[in-house]
Amino acid sequence: MVEVFSGRTLLNKDGEFVDPEEALRNKVVGIYFSGAWCPPCRDFTPILCDFYTELVEESEPPAQFEIVFISSDKSPDDMVEYYHDMHGNWLALPWNDDYKHELKQRYKITAVPKLVIVKENGDVITDKGRKQIRDRGLDCFRSWLDAAEIFQNFKG
Repeated sequence: MVEVFSGRTLLNKDGEFVDPEEALRNKVVGIYFSGAWCPPCRDFTPILCDFYTELVEESEPPAQFEIVFISSDKSPDDMVEYYHDMHGNWLALPWNDDYKHELKQRYKITAVPKLVIVKENGDVITDKGRKQIRDRGLDCFRSWLDAAEIFQNFKG
């Protein structure tokens, strides 16, 4: 059960609506709080893209990992441009969904970029996803997966 985004609609990079129950089921979820106006965000996003690509798009079977981008951009146009130009092929909460404020509160987001790694039910595995990726690369995913308590098919 994917509780954290239950009842919400997410977007993919093509602008199509995605059901979070289906897209996030049995996965470790990285909730990525970021904004185009933020230089550290623009610095980390390409690193996150490489991490995601190696884990999800180049692994067989794909790793049980998904990212949901929560925009701190100042307008929907800014979000769409940043999402399309710099982000990986992951999901996003629509800019106009006020649930982003609730998520920022729930996960105590006071600055961006912030990558919070959560279990399916929304419980935090780590709120230091950005630091762990920078320090450990792909190795950090194994510890997240173990902490997530989900059925595993990951071989790496």
